[in-house]
Amino acid sequence: MLSDNNSMHEFQKIKRDDMSETWITEFSDIVGKENILKKFSECLPYGRDRSPYSTLKYRFGKLPSVLPTLVVSPKSYEEISKILVVSNQYKIPIVPYGCGSGVMGGALPVKNGITVDLKNMNKVIDLDRISCTVTTQTGINGELFEAMLNKERLTLGHFPQSLNMSTVGGWLACRSAGQASSRYRAIEDMVIGLKVIIPDGRLLEVKPAPRRAVGPSIKDLFIGSEGTLGIIVEVTFRVWPYPQKESVHAIGFNDYLNGLEAIRKIMQSEVRPAVIRLYDENESKSKIASYPEYKNYPCICFLIFQGLNELVEVEKTISLEYCNKAGGIEGNKEPAYEWMQHRYHSFSAAKVYSGRIMDTIEVASTWTNLPNLYEAFQEAVNSEDNKDTCFGAHWSHFYPDGACMYMTFDMPVTKLEQTALKHKMIWNKVMEACLNAGGTISHHHGIGSFRNDWIKQEIGLGHDILSALKNILDPNKIMNPGKLSLV
Repeated sequence: MLSDNNSMHEFQKIKRDDMSETWITEFSDIVGKENILKKFSECLPYGRDRSPYSTLKYRFGKLPSVLPTLVVSPKSYEEISKILVVSNQYKIPIVPYGCGSGVMGGALPVKNGITVDLKNMNKVIDLDRISCTVTTQTGINGELFEAMLNKERLTLGHFPQSLNMSTVGGWLACRSAGQASSRYRAIEDMVIGLKVIIPDGRLLEVKPAPRRAVGPSIKDLFIGSEGTLGIIVEVTFRVWPYPQKESVHAIGFNDYLNGLEAIRKIMQSEVRPAVIRLYDENESKSKIASYPEYKNYPCICFLIFQGLNELVEVEKTISLEYCNKAGGIEGNKEPAYEWMQHRYHSFSAAKVYSGRIMDTIEVASTWTNLPNLYEAFQEAVNSEDNKDTCFGAHWSHFYPDGACMYMTFDMPVTKLEQTALKHKMIWNKVMEACLNAGGTISHHHGIGSFRNDWIKQEIGLGHDILSALKNILDPNKIMNPGKLSLV
């Protein structure tokens, strides 16, 4: 994790050296002066992401890391290529940037360099109705992209909580998964082609195809690479007809184990609800407080079915029967509708400014290990020195072989140093508990810089291979340094 205490006040006093003035001239020649930001106030938004840690530092007048020396906004692939060539010449660190909605420090600069803002790269290039594919530049806002598809009676089916404040490129960078992943799968399953500008400025193209067997998957080297191997500038997705019907349900279970058992049976029966969300007792309390039928069923589960009319009816019938056999009861649907109304809201920033800090940690494991994982996390957070910390969890992405568990912890903010230390201590305990319980340390938020301490433990020799690939593609180490535990 990042642990410096850079003061915003001190950063305002920094003067640029002759070399950075040379950069500014060369980058201005490439993109135009109007597409360069260099004032402190202009660069300040690019020195943070949406992580609660960043918000905590900002509250106390500190930066979570450093500021970029300048921000460059290219308008074409050619301009991006030239930016990378110049950056290699001067060995300037580069951070690709979409909307900064990540929560793992993936878009934070850790060395003074440039941030490449990709939001000008926002054109939808092609929509193929026969093949049901769409090609777009990666700087497009996620909500606007989905709205465009909806007007054509199509959907990508990718609905992260950050939908309205993230870009398509951000989804690819952190290997995102949306709230309807049980039906539509995660971002890597939607990609059939892409274009990447690699660090030396060349354009690499993986042409769209439904599937290929021409060696290892080149596209998957870049999905989840978090800007460390190149800049993804274009992507082709498979898309789906907009669903004819949607059916929403809320089920109460007497404990989370029975809820998980019902969902396991659903996922292993070839049924694919669009959304499945199961909350433990702590996270269910506020959702069911106004609905007495859930009094003896304190773990709430939301099921949403989408698709063809007939298919929705079949999947609904099968799924509700499994819930019934596991002791679940269907009650008032309003808790599910309330979640749908706020599903894209972010609440963590408001917490910090009201005197608390709330953070989330998403992991994944097999069905066999999920209960062990939950108990280990609960024990890690509810230790003797964390009496003032609240713990809760829910399960929100499901597969035939396992699921993602999304843990939330909430604690009071005291002094910056004390709060940051306790925050880091909880992360340390939870990550170690995850690895010991056989889980994977990230399901969809990625690694960034906040999970650097544990990525090597999880992927082992795989990290040596990743480092070797980095050395080949980016020998000058300009691309998003410090992320994925890569130098």
